[in-house]
Amino acid sequence: MGLASAPTGRRADDGLRLFGVYITAAVKCAPPANKPTIDERDNCFPYLVRELRALDARVIVALGAFGWDAAFRGLAALGYETRPRPRFGHGAEARIGPYTVVASYHPSQQNTFTGKLNDAMMGAVLRQAKELAAAASNQASRTCGRGIGRAGRRRRRPAPGPSR
Repeated sequence: MGLASAPTGRRADDGLRLFGVYITAAVKCAPPANKPTIDERDNCFPYLVRELRALDARVIVALGAFGWDAAFRGLAALGYETRPRPRFGHGAEARIGPYTVVASYHPSQQNTFTGKLNDAMMGAVLRQAKELAAAASNQASRTCGRGIGRAGRRRRRPAPGPSR
């Protein structure tokens, strides 16, 4: 798929490298029974918002309804209008400001063992996200030269952000 240097990673020092991809979690630790409490979710939330603010990503793949909700909460914290919130569903897509959020069922053992999510479904969502990211990148490169003035100097533009 071209998102990493190898199809699988086995350990932290195995040499796997990601290309144009950043992976994070809405909750930074694995809670008991893999069910985060509201306090755990809220304690980790500022880190998610800082990561969104720092990254130049324009496509967010939300794993599970929990990730879907976290993505919308994070974008709302950045000042983007996220209401009405689209319903979560595998492959769902929502445009929020310059971002596109793509939903996938969470790749938990419960979902993969029961067949709710399989390799083909996950691959389809990742291809969807990759195509959206490529389109966003192409759009950005087409508009990149528009800021050149007559003297050849670049005019300053405000950083992309929410329209208020």
